[in-house]
Amino acid sequence: MLRSLKDLEGFKINASDGGVGRVRDFYFDDARWRVRYLVANTQEFWETPNQVLISPVSFGRADWPSREFHLALTVAKVQHSPGIDCAKPVSRQLEQDHSLYYGWPGWWNEPSERPGGPDYGDPHLRSAQEVTGYRILALDEAIGHVDDFIVDDATWTIRYLVVDTGIWWVGKKVLLAPLWVDQISWAEHKVSVGVPREAIRNSPEWTPELPVNREYESRLYDYYGRPAYWVDAAK
Repeated sequence: MLRSLKDLEGFKINASDGGVGRVRDFYFDDARWRVRYLVANTQEFWETPNQVLISPVSFGRADWPSREFHLALTVAKVQHSPGIDCAKPVSRQLEQDHSLYYGWPGWWNEPSERPGGPDYGDPHLRSAQEVTGYRILALDEAIGHVDDFIVDDATWTIRYLVVDTGIWWVGKKVLLAPLWVDQISWAEHKVSVGVPREAIRNSPEWTPELPVNREYESRLYDYYGRPAYWVDAAK
């Protein structure tokens, strides 16, 4: 099911033998557009480390009714995990330390899903919270900012960026697929998309209170004249 990452913030995280923290953030890579880590704030349960990374390898779908994540890990395993500083980018060395500690496979050897995308040699991941607020730059002019991300909670693939059109069209939010993104500039805090501003303005509006269903997705892809991701997946 497609879910908002913002809605997952604050969910309780349970190990196999007790609670370990709450969801603080998510890290994703922008070459493959997948969530690579959940950031757990453990301060509620112990003093150090305060922030730890948890790979989707160790959890499945979130338990939405109870607002919880259940890990295939023990409290002790999480408690002794290498800590992170959320004020700094996640380095490849830190990822390798976590991979060795937990026995997780290294995702960085996977091929990029972006046609013509860069070789993902950059060792840094970025947080969803950090990118939230970045300006959206259309082909011809700026239009709004990143407000949220819509993720498939079975595969943890990011399917859409939620765009708040802000002062241009107050109250309107629309969705853009990550494969339509040309570039994310960390230095300038902006996301460049290969879509004209007027096209974004007139695209199907997204209502946060309603789930993203296949009917809405079909209208969105038809509007932009782009191939739908689920058609390729069915081949």
